[in-house]
Amino acid sequence: MQLSVIIVNYNVKFFLEQCLLSVQKAIQQMDAELWVVDNASTDGSRAYLEPKFPQVKFCWNSENIGFGRACNQALAQAKGEYILFLNPDTIVPEDCFTACISFFKQTPDAGALGIRMLDGAGRFLPESKRSFPAPLTSFYKLSGLAALFPKSKTFGRYHLGYLDEHKNHAVDVLAGAFMFIPKAVLEKTGGFDESFFMYGEDVDLSYRIQEAGYKNYYYSERSILHFKGESTKKTSVNYVRMFYDAMSRFVKKHYSSSSAGLFATLISAAIWMRAFLSLIKRFIQRVGLPLLDAVLIIASFLLAKYVWTHFIRPEIVYQNKLLWLSFVGFSGLFLLVSYYTGLYDKQFRYKNLFQSNLISMLIILAVYSLMPEEYRFSRGMVLLGSVFSYLFLYAWRQLLLKTAVLEKAIDEEDYFSIIAGTQADLQKVNQLLQQNGRRKTVQGFISPIAEEHALGPVTELPQLLQNTPANELLMCESTHLSFAEIIGLYEPAGKKVKLRLHANGSESIIGSDSKNEAGEVLHNEQYQLATEINLRLKRLIDISTSLFFLLTFPVHFIINRHPLGLLKQSAAVLAGKKTWVGYSAMRKQLPQLPASVVGPAGIPHGLSKLKEEGLLMADEWYAKEYEPQYDLATIFTNYQKLGNK
Repeated sequence: MQLSVIIVNYNVKFFLEQCLLSVQKAIQQMDAELWVVDNASTDGSRAYLEPKFPQVKFCWNSENIGFGRACNQALAQAKGEYILFLNPDTIVPEDCFTACISFFKQTPDAGALGIRMLDGAGRFLPESKRSFPAPLTSFYKLSGLAALFPKSKTFGRYHLGYLDEHKNHAVDVLAGAFMFIPKAVLEKTGGFDESFFMYGEDVDLSYRIQEAGYKNYYYSERSILHFKGESTKKTSVNYVRMFYDAMSRFVKKHYSSSSAGLFATLISAAIWMRAFLSLIKRFIQRVGLPLLDAVLIIASFLLAKYVWTHFIRPEIVYQNKLLWLSFVGFSGLFLLVSYYTGLYDKQFRYKNLFQSNLISMLIILAVYSLMPEEYRFSRGMVLLGSVFSYLFLYAWRQLLLKTAVLEKAIDEEDYFSIIAGTQADLQKVNQLLQQNGRRKTVQGFISPIAEEHALGPVTELPQLLQNTPANELLMCESTHLSFAEIIGLYEPAGKKVKLRLHANGSESIIGSDSKNEAGEVLHNEQYQLATEINLRLKRLIDISTSLFFLLTFPVHFIINRHPLGLLKQSAAVLAGKKTWVGYSAMRKQLPQLPASVVGPAGIPHGLSKLKEEGLLMADEWYAKEYEPQYDLATIFTNYQKLGNK
């Protein structure tokens, strides 16, 4: 047998689906086998993938045993003359494997082969070629000096940025995302060191291959897509710590004790630098942003007071204590409204900022009109402060967007999507988009064959993107457009639009706009309950109804059949230990919720007469089709059942 391809999966079934489709095309004319080792995924990978890929040899682990150990699990059974360790979030061209084997046959000293990798936006991934993590090399990488001077032979050594990415090179380290190795070499070196749980196992194996007298080669004559990069966010403190642990283990294993000590000192310094910058960014994103918004809002109202009292109504004297209390109250109200309008979601939308200001202003004016006369000051000042706060917050968001602290979201109405594919592909993609709740369909298609209604041929893609407002390009693999051709289109297209891929035979559209973040998937298993706004509204419904039941408990003590049970359930829901409406049982594959008081049908646990299959269908429907008003209707329709044990 020529080749054994080994892939380790953990909760990325849609990326793996399209990866397997590309690998199957690449081994079509070869004597090859395909292994997938699943490390206890909870996303329904087994039920989804096993029926679709009967030729694949699956191993289903009951726990996450780590990347290296999972690879070794399949390696022990693999029969190929060559072994390829491949990540599940990759796409390979059809002639990739035959070209790699040809390179080995022409290069007798080659012990392992890596490949040129592109991320989901068509950018070259520098981790395609690396050097060993010597103390100074790792310090330059973690401290950010390598990013500032990527082409430097000194600072850029970690990713060998001074080597031409379009030429083949002998290098030190190959990325674990694509390691092509003759089995004879692995029999001499052994497989991955299982003491490395995540990160570093590829560095260690690369080192042992060189120790055995072979060379590791970076192969530039073919490119693959590697959508997500690492599963841990590379900007996080957790990533830096995990990377340090892996590199420390490697240095202690292969370097002298003096080098290991120097490594530990330098890397600790780099970690503190990265951790400090990361904490500042995370503080702004999670806690600091609302606090800084509050400061800006108070400053806006103070500026409004100054303008109002000095230039518009200088004859009126206002109580500073009253104004301060009002301004602080206004800012608190704004933050509360902003939370529920989505202003603090991961991706920023200008409409959320406008809505937050408008709704806050209307509520403030309504509250103002109900206040006693002696506590009122000026509606004009409130309006002026609201205008100033909007302008300040708008400018503040612009700064955060430009410095990449925030990312701007693209709403459905803003999408101008085209596809690279045939008219039949266009219909298929539109259907998939509509199943995902994307009501706006694709505007047109660029065809790989001559078709009457096409915007133009695929060969004119760069020029067409220049001349249209397109901001999303969906590439459809088919008999007319190969994986190799799609990968070739990624680089010229990637600078202008969001790139998405749909492989023939798949039920999803995948993409990734950054190697540091999780990829994006459109598929027919989208859950409305998983959206941030619906989760917030669900929690708001839980809190408000629980407070209502607790504050009006004497009434419920008379009219409810189980008043003490209702009191106990209300306290549990208010504390976040339960939700009024939820799943009939805990479902790992569905968006996570606390234990529920009643199921989707409004029936308390233990009282339903449905079989397990029926309960699962009801839970699935609830997660997919969730709407906040359904919770309210279920709560009050089943009011008498809420106190049941």
